Amino acid sequence: MIPWDLPAWITYSYLFILGAVIGSFLNVLVYRLPLHEEIGKAWRGVCHPPSSCPYCRRRILAIDNVPIFGWMWLRGRCRFCQHRISFRYPFIEFLNGSLFVLLYWMMIPVGFGAEFTESCLASPVSPYLHGVDPRAVPMFLNCQFLYYLVFTEALLVASLIDFDLQIIPDSVTVPAMVVGLLGSLVGCFWLLPVWYQSASTVSMLWSLFLDPEGQLPWWTEVEIPKWTLSHPHLHGFANSIAGFVVGGGTVWYVRIAGQWVFRREAMGFGDVVLMAMIGSFLGWQPTLVVFFVAPLCALAAVLGTALFIRPREIPYGPYLSLGALIVMLGWKWIYPATERLFTLGPFLPVIVMLGGIALVVVLWVVQGAKWLLGIPLYEDEWVGEWTSADQLAFFASHQTTQPTQSLPRQQWPGIAAGQGTLQRQNWQGR
Repeated sequence: MIPWDLPAWITYSYLFILGAVIGSFLNVLVYRLPLHEEIGKAWRGVCHPPSSCPYCRRRILAIDNVPIFGWMWLRGRCRFCQHRISFRYPFIEFLNGSLFVLLYWMMIPVGFGAEFTESCLASPVSPYLHGVDPRAVPMFLNCQFLYYLVFTEALLVASLIDFDLQIIPDSVTVPAMVVGLLGSLVGCFWLLPVWYQSASTVSMLWSLFLDPEGQLPWWTEVEIPKWTLSHPHLHGFANSIAGFVVGGGTVWYVRIAGQWVFRREAMGFGDVVLMAMIGSFLGWQPTLVVFFVAPLCALAAVLGTALFIRPREIPYGPYLSLGALIVMLGWKWIYPATERLFTLGPFLPVIVMLGGIALVVVLWVVQGAKWLLGIPLYEDEWVGEWTSADQLAFFASHQTTQPTQSLPRQQWPGIAAGQGTLQRQNWQGR
């Protein structure tokens, strides 16, 4: 844990170095976790066998594993076979080091006299305004930084794998989800209370739409339930569970609606689990904001690359991750813009349900427009389930730059089968 009053340059330098070192480990996770579908096998395969060149199979020396500088020292080539090493490895190390610095800079005010209200997570309903000793706030903020650091690392790994293979393995999202749920038991990591309403707004809407002449229910006068303050650990866990349900349920609903209207998979189940993980960390209200920010990120990326790349399908996980990062780091400014919506109390679920109905209507309008333009509405449907193993084999069979050496036998044989080299490997005894 970093002291509260260290000079900023020392703090940020230390964080960048630490982030670059962990970024080197993330490169291993991105490559090895998708090789196994089972979570246990995937994580056991992270540490064994040791890292080696995929072309000459020689062990990578410890000095060559130094983040960023190891790649620069070797000039981007293997020490033994001189085969080119992708620039992606040092880039991810640099990116992860920068993320460490960015998160700490945004979340934790550095220096003497720093106030927690300068944090990007601060809002008028922050947990530090409700019964937390001010002397303990620096410790809580550092713990909160570590909590959301795990979240950010999981988002980065899931995004990179989704870009490569268009799958998001459970071995990435499920362990992070467990951290999100268990970490919420600390009781002060939430961004908004699990239930939060404006008494004046709810009373006005109740009188206007439900009972113009009747007496208002007692709960319309309660803005934040008292039990959330008297049982902070239970409240934190309830907040995480609510985010898990709303995050996963929202994307699941979109997946079902898209499949019903278009008769093809609109979103992968990995996106459902990823959104559930996001909800377990952020809570249900910020997760709803992520759901609307992510399409804007995807649209900006598609328009920005339209002249160069026109993919028929895009991996959506990276944009969900980017939306989650934007909401988390920009919460101090996003919250005032969404405060009126989230203070509607029991009327907010009604609005969400109406939005779900409107989504289906819009999808059918799109189908109607395609019919009017003479565009085929449906394509040949895939019979059966397309698993992550099928996806890996598909990508492997379309990879034209694979090395001539085969993969070790302890790795998943589906890649070699997709390349049509499995029988040759068996004959060679590999």
